[in-house]
Amino acid sequence: MKHFLGVDTSNYTTSLAICNEEGIIEKNCKLLLQVKEGERGLRQSDALFAHTVNLPVAAKELGEYKISAVGYSAYPRDNEGSYMPCFLCGKAYAESLGALLGLPVYPFSHQRGHIRAALYSSGAQKLLGTEYLAFHLSGGTTEILHVKNGNIDLIGGTNDLTAGQAIDRIGVMLGLKFPCGAELERLSESAATFQKPKISVNGLNCNLSGLENLARKQYELGVSREEIAAYTIEFILASLDKLTENLINEYPGLPLIYSGGVMSNKRIKSYFTSKYDAYFAAPEFSSDNAAGTALLCFDRYKKDLL
Repeated sequence: MKHFLGVDTSNYTTSLAICNEEGIIEKNCKLLLQVKEGERGLRQSDALFAHTVNLPVAAKELGEYKISAVGYSAYPRDNEGSYMPCFLCGKAYAESLGALLGLPVYPFSHQRGHIRAALYSSGAQKLLGTEYLAFHLSGGTTEILHVKNGNIDLIGGTNDLTAGQAIDRIGVMLGLKFPCGAELERLSESAATFQKPKISVNGLNCNLSGLENLARKQYELGVSREEIAAYTIEFILASLDKLTENLINEYPGLPLIYSGGVMSNKRIKSYFTSKYDAYFAAPEFSSDNAAGTALLCFDRYKKDLL
């Protein structure tokens, strides 16, 4: 059986994944990059070093496979000029492997991998090659995308902070370990109440920097950590809800896909699945991973064989 390797070296996760010739993910290995306590992120040079250390470890966890092609995340988005140094490590690994073994090697955007993983894990693979709308919310991205015939166009998103940045900054302020999404969610579940958020949304664009300021004010006033956590999640949910309403008005009738680590939050997922009948990536395919890249490699290899 043929197998296809996906490589993704994002700013906070080293990922390798294997897809078989039936389009099934057999392995999805993810190693988080370590961030010092109290810090809100990593410098690119530190991320590059960590990926160099992690890649051999991840490869051993995958085990032995006869690989037919390699796909890797080469840049953050499909946009021209999109670049982030941490992806150079995955590029070097994938292209070296391809050269040594004589394999086809395919570059993709990290964002495209997130969308492909969401389609796979939500049961929406029927949408491949069609037209749909996608939200991508992660530590580095809060974007609304129009996908048609495989092309990805940016049509909206945040004007300042990303949703993931807001969550991590507030989480670190509350003493949580970076990245803070999972811990913030657990903390929010104990909140008895929280303030109703006043959001800033204009059309298909939003502002999230105010959330950090408002959360800090609550913290200084002695509001409980649980209430601030719940308020943070509710602010992001309400902003996304308004963005989604505006999006549906502009692009009626198109399916909705939600991807990225922020969208693994159970409250957010439950709300949007119920209200909009939207597709969500499964939790293990929401955060940064190479499964989508392995699937893209499989797709591309099949296309090249036609």
